[in-house]
Amino acid sequence: MLESGLHAVPPGHTASIVTHLEMRHEAPLRPEADLPLELVRVPRPRPDWYLDLFRRVGAPWLWFGRLGMPPDTLEGLLADPGVHVHALRNGDAEVGLLELDFRQPGNCELAYFGLEPGSVGAGAGRWMMNRAIRLAWGQGISRFHVHTCTFDHPAALGFYRRSGFTACRREVEIAPDPRLHGLLPREAAPQVPLVE
Repeated sequence: MLESGLHAVPPGHTASIVTHLEMRHEAPLRPEADLPLELVRVPRPRPDWYLDLFRRVGAPWLWFGRLGMPPDTLEGLLADPGVHVHALRNGDAEVGLLELDFRQPGNCELAYFGLEPGSVGAGAGRWMMNRAIRLAWGQGISRFHVHTCTFDHPAALGFYRRSGFTACRREVEIAPDPRLHGLLPREAAPQVPLVE
């Protein structure tokens, strides 16, 4: 446990506040616009396809959790029958990523949920969340959970709460800056200063 006060972050690292949220009962679906979207499950996605979509959606928010994984580890994760990867499509374009992790019995983790920057703010997030809630609870779970951090889109925490999740705990995450290790371009997430 951290004591009250300021704590130094090593050069070349980032620090964020992570908020964990959970849903203990299926939340009612929120009103949504009639959008020309399709959510498509991608069984056993190829790692190169997955990482391309992961970067397009997550680079603005410094998503790095899958980028440093050894290729065999990532391939095994994506092939696991308890990990359900979905692409949000708008016509022929893949504009969003939804990853549901059912590997812990009775639980579903909303492991990754995001849209390409050009698709944010037009109702696609609510549309995709409504389907994520149905898919998760359709598996007979008793807990649906997610975490977000202070690097995420500024509206992410409020969006999760409006979708029916309740905050349940916080952590501080200190990690090597993925931009300094070649996992993301140096210009990614300019709102998070590089401290070398």
